[in-house]
Amino acid sequence: MRTSSLAKNIEGFLFELTDLFRFIGLFFRTLSIKRFERAEFINQLYKTGYKSFFLISVTGLILGLVLTLQTRPMLADLGAERWLPNLVFVSIIREMSPVIMALLFAGKVGSGIGAELSSMRVTEQIDAMEVSATNPVNYLVVTRVLATTIMLPVLVFYADFIAFMGSFLGLKAYSNISFPLFFSQAFDGIYFYDLFPATLKTFFFGFFIGIISCYKGYYANTGTEGVGQAANASVVISSMVIFFIDLVAVQITSLFEI
Repeated sequence: MRTSSLAKNIEGFLFELTDLFRFIGLFFRTLSIKRFERAEFINQLYKTGYKSFFLISVTGLILGLVLTLQTRPMLADLGAERWLPNLVFVSIIREMSPVIMALLFAGKVGSGIGAELSSMRVTEQIDAMEVSATNPVNYLVVTRVLATTIMLPVLVFYADFIAFMGSFLGLKAYSNISFPLFFSQAFDGIYFYDLFPATLKTFFFGFFIGIISCYKGYYANTGTEGVGQAANASVVISSMVIFFIDLVAVQITSLFEI
């Protein structure tokens, strides 16, 4: 009985994965052959980017502040407090900021996309677009996926800057360090391989958050329950994919550092 249930779960997962890859293929085909919806794309940039600035700002400031306050006593006991700015900043740039901001992005933007498209499916708005010869994939999916792919790296860069300022404020509360000295110590030892992999994976984070959220919303079940299920699945699956991509990125990066 358990074996049969496990086999059904694996089969369902494989079918879902196949459908997702077909949806990704549909996205790229539509992107290459259909007229680009520039106005809707700009609108989605505003929704996914600008409206997330406050959440990203607060999170980035707290991230830099708390990480500095937690790390400072340990380094001070070792007499290595001067390493604090660089240690904190490298940790934020390489790992903490991309992953944390991507998870927040999935929770805020991904759930919104999933709920929006699923509600359009439930109310038959997507069906009406198809009947009126309007390509819903081009208008609804392509614009949103491109917006999430572009805006997440921008938000992560912004979060890095805010976290940098939060780290400075946290250290300034316990020392008389000047901003030029803090800046010099923070960027001492920052290399290209610290920035490039971290930036590259944010594009993948943004793309998969957008494509998964659109997929779950576009093919949502009918009824009001389908809206909640699509929003929840968008966040859960996107979060799992973020951790998987991050794991792969860490392994690939470690190979180049050897």
